Amino acid sequence: MTGPMTSVAPHGLHHVTAIATAPHRNVEFYTRVLGLRLIKQTVNFDAPDTWHLYYGDQQGTPSSILTFFPWPDVPPGRQGTGLTTATAFSVPPESLGWWHQRLQGLGVDVDAPRTNDDSDLLSLRDHDGMVIDLVAHEGDSRSGWDGVGDIPAEHAVRGLHSVTLTERALDPTASMLTDLLGMDIGAESGGAARFEMAGGEAGALVDVSTDADQRGLQAGGTVHHIAFRAPDLETMTRWQQELMAAGVRVTEIKDRRYFKSIYFREPGGVLFEIATDSPGFDVDEPLLELGRHLKLPPWLEPDREQIAASLPALGLPED
Repeated sequence: MTGPMTSVAPHGLHHVTAIATAPHRNVEFYTRVLGLRLIKQTVNFDAPDTWHLYYGDQQGTPSSILTFFPWPDVPPGRQGTGLTTATAFSVPPESLGWWHQRLQGLGVDVDAPRTNDDSDLLSLRDHDGMVIDLVAHEGDSRSGWDGVGDIPAEHAVRGLHSVTLTERALDPTASMLTDLLGMDIGAESGGAARFEMAGGEAGALVDVSTDADQRGLQAGGTVHHIAFRAPDLETMTRWQQELMAAGVRVTEIKDRRYFKSIYFREPGGVLFEIATDSPGFDVDEPLLELGRHLKLPPWLEPDREQIAASLPALGLPED
């Protein structure tokens, strides 16, 4: 791999998609505990009897989005190499203690705040064991979602901060991130390194660690894939062509309704996606009504009744 394939790196993280078990518990945790907005009730387009739930800020801005495939019968996963082992959100520095008290009070599995590479953070786990970090990030001007009554706006989660990939070896993954995807290397220490997009702001960071001695198992409570931001379809198409020219196996462009995307794996096995910023999540429902109703792409609408009947209840007021 030689030379970055484009003049710019991705604009940051677009979203993270993970695997959950009970969908109603997933909605409860991410909306009422963490205070994210449920921005889309839709289905896994490749398996439409499964929910695909999207959470984010008020309008589902790229770099704020965490999504889940809830499979009620999926076994527990195992953290280890070849997986994204932590998903971090940004919070104001003065909010970290408030979040620790809140999570403890709600009975969430949360560690005490700690300092890691000059960043203050706390780690928690949802009901499936999914690892979420809250990172105190100075100067993050994003407003997040302030629609949860018991979470003051000044403490609201701002959006994605970073992801952590755990690998057997650093160099092969580092080569793809820098040589093919054009990221910059930030801090580097031993078997770990940080990779930066968009100047290294919150929502544009990838940490790679080799601190694991077993292979991960992708199942419940683990990340399915991470997606990077493409400013437009033209740029994403160019990345697709140049990745293929470098010998990377890349999918065709897929229409995900709210964005278009391509998928490929990095050398350690983590599934990457590149997704366009547009058209966005208000393409099929008004901004004020995001996430309130089941939305299907046009090609699945003829099967709406059958699909809706196959989906478990989410525990929302209208259920």
